[in-house]
Amino acid sequence: MSDHSHDQPHAHEHTHADGTTHTHGHGDHEHKEHEHEHTHADGTTHAHDHVHAEGHEHDHDHEHSKKKGSWHGSSAAESPDGHALGSRSVEQLLTLDDAERLAESVVAPEAWSYIVGGAGDERTLRWNREAFSRYRLRYRVLVDVSSVSTVTTVLGTPVSMPVLVAPMAFQQIAHEEGELAMARGAAEAGTLMCVSTVATATPADIAAAAPGAPRWLQIYVFRDREVSDGVIEQALDSGFTALVLTADLPVYGIRHREARLGFAAPEDDVPALAAARARRGDASEHHVLDGFLESGLQWEYVAELVERFDVPVIVKGLVTAEDADLACQHGASAVVVSNHGGRQLDGAVASLEALPEVVEAVSGRAEVYLDGGVRRGVDVAMALALGARAVLVGRPAMYGLAFGGDKGVAQVLEILREETENALALLGCRSPEDVTAAHVKPA
Repeated sequence: MSDHSHDQPHAHEHTHADGTTHTHGHGDHEHKEHEHEHTHADGTTHAHDHVHAEGHEHDHDHEHSKKKGSWHGSSAAESPDGHALGSRSVEQLLTLDDAERLAESVVAPEAWSYIVGGAGDERTLRWNREAFSRYRLRYRVLVDVSSVSTVTTVLGTPVSMPVLVAPMAFQQIAHEEGELAMARGAAEAGTLMCVSTVATATPADIAAAAPGAPRWLQIYVFRDREVSDGVIEQALDSGFTALVLTADLPVYGIRHREARLGFAAPEDDVPALAAARARRGDASEHHVLDGFLESGLQWEYVAELVERFDVPVIVKGLVTAEDADLACQHGASAVVVSNHGGRQLDGAVASLEALPEVVEAVSGRAEVYLDGGVRRGVDVAMALALGARAVLVGRPAMYGLAFGGDKGVAQVLEILREETENALALLGCRSPEDVTAAHVKPA
């Protein structure tokens, strides 16, 4: 990423994973919405607009409804000239941390507690980010980096960058279009979206929102297996190309931040949960996942998924060499090193800390991805150097969704793509595949 001045408009060109290229201009201090063009993994190019956050006051009626606990998120209301309302000026949206601050200003406090909170004292939540400070990058100089591309593949699927959208539940709490806007934003950025089983839209509707874009389905296994099978079958019929089994939620973690602010999940807006409740005739009040999910799953279920469905199976939520080896033994095509964003077992090892032993144990038998704590392009580069094929980001994508809908998602992902491109160049690498273990060392 070039070093730009914010005093003058500038043009930026990049290539998508599909080989196409396009140019976009970044706005000046007049805060004009600008067009952004880049090339997708399929080689096509297109232009997209960045959401430029304006300094308008919130509508008082909307704000009042949020304070009363309305769980539908913002609608990314726009002014007549297309600017997003309720956020600060565009020059402040330079980083993913800036995006977090903008998102907090438009999301109800109860919903915000769910989006950003962790388990227990939130130690693992903090450690996920702090772990990146325990490694140092070793860059090479006098390397020709006149042409740098962030394009890569995950399980053979081309993506514009080694950054995927992690599965996140209940996205309508951040924005009224929820997963539909997330799907469009991920497609605009040229990358892959993992869709949660407990999404606030069906797999078919999400696929229709961004036709042709790559998607995987994250699986929570219901005690009533017909519910899970129904979600899987609809997703595969809608063009999803892999199944991501979340393995680290046999029971729900203790999340005090959510409890203190009274977060209640929008059960009626989650098709899979509505189907599960209807099938067992349950109208009782309980936590959204209590009583529904199967807590007795074992490794044989991974092999069952591999055998029953003709798509790759990915195991998400492991942090040990032992489990990585078992995942490979049972047919997993990839594993995601993840502690559920610090939302399950507080005190668990940080994802980045666990990555080296998982990579060693897998030993090339499956692709390895990292989920947890990524906020910068240099974080992406560090994960690649430690052996990850790609990373997943959840909360940052949700921040973009909250303040800008699909445009906000695309903007956040583009910030991360540009930072990753910059990090690659400064490391002396022309592509993600050029990053090796020689580019990193412990602090």
